[in-house]
Amino acid sequence: MPAGSTYEVFAVKYAERPGRRPEHFIGGDPHDTPMPMDYFVWVIVGRGRTILVDTGFEAADADARGRTLVRTSVAALACVGVDASSIEDIVLTHLHYDHAGGLGRFPNARLHLQDREMAYATGRQMTVPFFAHAYTGRHVADVVLAVHDGRVAFHDGDSVLADGITLHHVGGHTDGLQVVRVDTGRGVVVLASDSTHYYENFERCRPFPIVFDVGDMVAGYGRLRALAGADGVIVPGHDPQVLERFPSADGASSGVAVRLSPG
Repeated sequence: MPAGSTYEVFAVKYAERPGRRPEHFIGGDPHDTPMPMDYFVWVIVGRGRTILVDTGFEAADADARGRTLVRTSVAALACVGVDASSIEDIVLTHLHYDHAGGLGRFPNARLHLQDREMAYATGRQMTVPFFAHAYTGRHVADVVLAVHDGRVAFHDGDSVLADGITLHHVGGHTDGLQVVRVDTGRGVVVLASDSTHYYENFERCRPFPIVFDVGDMVAGYGRLRALAGADGVIVPGHDPQVLERFPSADGASSGVAVRLSPG
């Protein structure tokens, strides 16, 4: 990336739920203590572009699944000074209910999705409740409608979204899960989404139990490290520690949004 060309990357919390340690690791955990889960959207700003990574969920999803919606994705973006109407590109890391809800709030944005995720979310695996339970049919239908409106860009494996921003298929959690690597100009940020829900999943190689392929999930931990390099940072999809490890974003209250800074 040319000198002076930088991106800012933000994580913004939009929802939460209580949880306990045994829920978050295959095989459970001997310590049945609280381990809450936060829900984030991420936004990349710079070089004349504003790119949203995932769209969260809305009130109906929160009510149906017993989650606490703290703010809509539109309100979440406002926390870091981003007008939702400025979003032209949305990367959908996968189509689970908490990552692909609320698409109606971004009717003109182009969606970026892996071929394998669309095939998975609309294919025979969805007849199996173990695989299907984290999807909401109307969200997937919204993406199908966007395909027919010409608003979906499909990606097959690794691809370049913009100068300094690349998409990488890792699978594991879902068949078509992708992560986002951002060269900010000051270092690398890897938005891992649900390739690792918590730091502990990848740091201690303890896979999360909502999974399509455990082998791919574990291999994905190594892929995250390779994408980040020695000096980059890996940002898990649901860990409340994200709000503690990075500095609060300007204009946002503590515990709401952080600037994801390498180094």
